[in-house]
Amino acid sequence: MIKVGITGQNGFIGQHLYNTLGLFNEEIERVSFQRDFFSDNLKLTEFVSQCDVVVHLAALNRHDDPDIIYQTNITLVRNLVDVLQTSGKKPHVIFSSSSQEELDNLYGKSKKEGRQLLADWAHREGAKFTGMVIPNVFGPFGNPYYNSFIATFCHQLTHGESPKIEVDGQVKLIYIDELVKIFLREIRTESGKGLLNVPHTAEYKVSEILNMLESYKLQYLEGGVIPALNTPFELHLFNTFRAYIRIENHYPVKYLQHIDSRGDFVEIIRLNIGGQVSFSTTLPGIIRGNHYHTRKIERFVVIKGLALIQLRKIGTPEVHEIYLDGDKPSFVDIPIWHTHNIKNIGDENLYTIFWTNEFYDQKDHDTFFEIV
Repeated sequence: MIKVGITGQNGFIGQHLYNTLGLFNEEIERVSFQRDFFSDNLKLTEFVSQCDVVVHLAALNRHDDPDIIYQTNITLVRNLVDVLQTSGKKPHVIFSSSSQEELDNLYGKSKKEGRQLLADWAHREGAKFTGMVIPNVFGPFGNPYYNSFIATFCHQLTHGESPKIEVDGQVKLIYIDELVKIFLREIRTESGKGLLNVPHTAEYKVSEILNMLESYKLQYLEGGVIPALNTPFELHLFNTFRAYIRIENHYPVKYLQHIDSRGDFVEIIRLNIGGQVSFSTTLPGIIRGNHYHTRKIERFVVIKGLALIQLRKIGTPEVHEIYLDGDKPSFVDIPIWHTHNIKNIGDENLYTIFWTNEFYDQKDHDTFFEIV
């Protein structure tokens, strides 16, 4: 069992890494970290003493005063080094640095110098250290105006605002799940490579990305159409966009019913990609689901009966409740990293249609159990 602690576990990268490690609980034990540990040497020492691997993510990315960014990030690293030295503990330390190391700004300087401080500690103590230099990271749950321009654009487009491009340059990117896989590899191998330049997986101009996001707003948010997603990057960008839609304001989305003497006709889904459509009946009082997906796009449609759908983002307490009625056809799309279920709350059988963008594969099911 590998015991892993993550400083900054509630940040953008931290929460994704922490939640993903939870999928491997027979192999990896997560050591909980709290923000106040850095202001209490006893708590920080206790935290470090429990860890086989410490992933140091805690950092300040943005502030009106660049000097505060620099001083904060250097102080965090020095505090960690001091505790490692005084405790005599030698966990494998993995440090998250940035491709901004080579730029002329104090954030990049703080990351480069922080990486070197930890590398020096590891060299002195004979410990394992991996300093990961990471390109621009994007994905669901990033903070707009803080973590990335993609988070900002997604927030603006789903909240009635108009994005503006300040500099239309080429940007090298990596999706959060791709980055987490690299962290997981380093945690498992404990190689202590020293410097690790993380390769980007996509490169686009800012305007190209904004054009894609605007098309997702037009097609999906306003038209209900699943867009064509021809590359892994397009799927990642679309799932990122979906994460910023306010569940409580958007769902359920009502269908247009065509009614004549023969009965009703409802168009369930328009899509520019493939996938799998499934059908289920559920007895009164029965609950299906209580699981989540990390990449799948999934739509629930009730065509007969009364249903309650519950959604909760992994790692958070808030539960969204959405009611669907087969007499008033509507749908709910399930965001990634949201555990969900559907319950028959009526007196008759519930008829539900499910669509997902990929075929079910028992060897790569992307379905993880957790009670809502």
